[in-house]
Amino acid sequence: MDKVCASAAEAVADIRDGASLAVGGFGLSGVPEVLIQALHAQGATGLKVVSNNCGVDGRGLGVLLADGRIARVTGSYVGENKEFARQYLSGELEVELVPQGTLAERLRAGGCGIPAFYTPSGVGTQVAEGGLPWRYAPDGSVAVASPSKEVRDFDGRCCVLEHGITTDFALVRAWRGDRHGNLVFRKAAANFNPPAAMAGRITIAEVEELVDPGTLDPDRVHVPGIFVQRVLALTPAQAIDKQTEKRTVRS
Repeated sequence: MDKVCASAAEAVADIRDGASLAVGGFGLSGVPEVLIQALHAQGATGLKVVSNNCGVDGRGLGVLLADGRIARVTGSYVGENKEFARQYLSGELEVELVPQGTLAERLRAGGCGIPAFYTPSGVGTQVAEGGLPWRYAPDGSVAVASPSKEVRDFDGRCCVLEHGITTDFALVRAWRGDRHGNLVFRKAAANFNPPAAMAGRITIAEVEELVDPGTLDPDRVHVPGIFVQRVLALTPAQAIDKQTEKRTVRS
């Protein structure tokens, strides 16, 4: 039952080329930076990433993106990463944009074994009707476009069919975790981390504070250990290394 890994390198060693990854975080909040850096050093490429966003230039998933390690991204927001925009518009990167709430539910549904669900989000737009550019050609034309989706009427309300998401691996960051893999997230980090953790067939969690089993209040656990296969305890320096996308001060 002890799921603690000796190092970040050990935790990500078997992530192969072309693997799919669900990655927690929102902006740079709750991003598993240490695992991402270890994966960058490990060398896996052609990765298919599912995450709210793809980090920023030089941080988060932006580290893998800048080195050409990511082949496809399923996400909601890409506006803070210039290299992401360059790769997408030049046809180097395939991108599936998904409404934010739909993305969270697709991850949660996959983790719960729900193959698909209906939602009103996206009805009447290209999300449902198809035609969103997934990949551009070098000449700027659309090489791959999103397909149309099934739409049904439920008591006079149209809803679009969305499929649950499961991935080969998931990388998440938790505030506290125990050796059995039970996780607690704090404040803004409790965003996409729980559904991402549920969606991975092998979930790897870096934790800022590792505690013994029985320490965590069961009523406070956000993700139970059954969803988590590996735990990495961060050093104090790693735990406090947190960045913000934009620092602002009041005039």
